[in-house]
Amino acid sequence: MDSAGGLSALGIDVHGVFVGLGVAAAAVVFYLEARRRDAPAQQSLVAVTGALVGGAVGMRLSGWVEHLNPVQNPSVVEAWAFGARSILGGLLGAYLGVLLAKRLIGYTGKTGDLFAPAVALGMAIGRVGCLLTEAPGRPTSLPWGVHAPADTPECAGCLAGSAMHPSFLYEIVFQLAAFAALLWLRSRVTRPGELFTLYVAAYAVFRFFVEFTRANETVWLDLTRPQWFLLPGLVLVAWRLSKGYHAGYYDTVLRREATPA
Repeated sequence: MDSAGGLSALGIDVHGVFVGLGVAAAAVVFYLEARRRDAPAQQSLVAVTGALVGGAVGMRLSGWVEHLNPVQNPSVVEAWAFGARSILGGLLGAYLGVLLAKRLIGYTGKTGDLFAPAVALGMAIGRVGCLLTEAPGRPTSLPWGVHAPADTPECAGCLAGSAMHPSFLYEIVFQLAAFAALLWLRSRVTRPGELFTLYVAAYAVFRFFVEFTRANETVWLDLTRPQWFLLPGLVLVAWRLSKGYHAGYYDTVLRREATPA
C-alpha cells in the first residue's frame, strides 16, 4: 500500500490503472478465445470493441447506482466525472457492450463461454488496484491479517491499527483459480453457455461468503448490499446447475455415464 501511496502522490490513479488493465486483459482473452473457437474474425473484433467501450462506460458510471435510495446517488454527470471506476462496473459494462455490438451487426453466436475466462482474469488484475488502495477488510485475529496506512479511505480498522482480512487477496486467488479451471473445463463442458453458467455460479457463492470478510457496510441482518443482491441470484444459479446436472451437461467432468435416452 505504501508504493500505491507514492504513485498516488505523483498523480497516478492506481486503482483506475489496474481496473483499466483488467478490462483490457479481459478483451484480449475474449478475442483469443474467439479465435480458438473459430468464431468469425470480423464479428469477434466488433465484439471486443464493444467490450472496451462498454467497459470504459461501466467503470465511469458504476457509482451512479451505488445506493437503493436514488437521492443518495450522484447525477449521471457527477458519476461520469468522479466515478468509482469499479472493476465490477467495468466488466458488467463490457458484457453489455458485447451484447449491444452483436445486436448492431446481427451476430447471433453465443459469447458467454468466451467471456467467462476473460472476466476471471480481468477481475484478478482489477482487484490488485483494490488491494493497493482500499480498506482491506474486517478486523481478524488470523495470522495472515494485514495492516494498512491510517489514511486509507473509509477504514476505521486502519486508524485503529487493527489486523484485517486481506479480502481482495482472497478474491485475486479465487479469480486466478477460476481462470485456470475454466481453461481446463472449456474442452470438457461443450454445451453452449454452460461454462459461463459455472463461472457465474461459483463467483456468486464465493462473493456471498467473502463479503463476511470485507469492510462493506451492513444494511440489515448483518448482511451487506451485495449479499442481499446475491441471495435471489444464488437460488437461481442453484436451480440452473440442478437443471444442467440432470440434463447431463457436466457428465464428462463428473465422469458420470450418460443416462440412456
